[in-house]
Amino acid sequence: MSRTSSPMEILKLLDKSNCRKCGKPTCMAFAVAVFNGQKQLAECPMLEGSVVEQYHGSVARHVPLDQDLNVTIERLKKGIAAIDLPSSARRLGATFADEKLTMKCLGRDFSVDAAGNITTGLHVHGWIVVPALNYVIDGAGTPLSGDWVSYRQLEAGQARYPLFAQMCEKPCQKLADADTDLFEDVLSLFGSPIDNCHSSDLSFVFYPLPRVPILIRYWKAEDGLESNLSFLFDSTTTENLNIESVYLLGTGLVIMFEKIALKHGLQLP
Repeated sequence: MSRTSSPMEILKLLDKSNCRKCGKPTCMAFAVAVFNGQKQLAECPMLEGSVVEQYHGSVARHVPLDQDLNVTIERLKKGIAAIDLPSSARRLGATFADEKLTMKCLGRDFSVDAAGNITTGLHVHGWIVVPALNYVIDGAGTPLSGDWVSYRQLEAGQARYPLFAQMCEKPCQKLADADTDLFEDVLSLFGSPIDNCHSSDLSFVFYPLPRVPILIRYWKAEDGLESNLSFLFDSTTTENLNIESVYLLGTGLVIMFEKIALKHGLQLP
């Protein structure tokens, strides 16, 4: 019996016609739903019965995100205990005082001690804690190049880009389309605007980690053209953070944007 262990493996089984007969807007969204246990593979009407039978009951269930992140955080805390924090601080351009390494995450102090205990002005969510600890443990401290590239252009990003687009860029674009002024206000809470960035209507840069900036650009729909939104990263990003943590940062930012926008009355279609 064949097994699948990721949304991308499930997507390979589908015809990618985005027919929506399964109730999802795209085949990628259906693959993610199957991976998360929200849909069954048999709900795709385009799949042959032999394929469904081959994979029936064998799709590896994804561990719930919060549980998965908590396990990862505990593992990373042990990794913190095995490194020299003062050396890491010097390498990363952070500071070390009172037995803690301190750096800026989205403009707030983020400190970690030798036991992996975290002190921060941010809400302690796994989507920021996991990348931050990975950054401290493995980040090379490579200076920024100033060259912006897409997620797919990052090392090992090409294969993961369809999932990144589905879970990060598209939901963010949906927020911007629903209320552009509110979206701009939400971005301004944590990011800094950049003028005349490729003639986009909105351009904001964020620093979830000191040497892992994220640039979000948005173009409004006009003259028969659809709106567009993209996430860009410094070309050195994966020297300072692994590609999985980059994905986690992007999707975490969007979840945070959604929560703030909904609290301020945004009505999504």
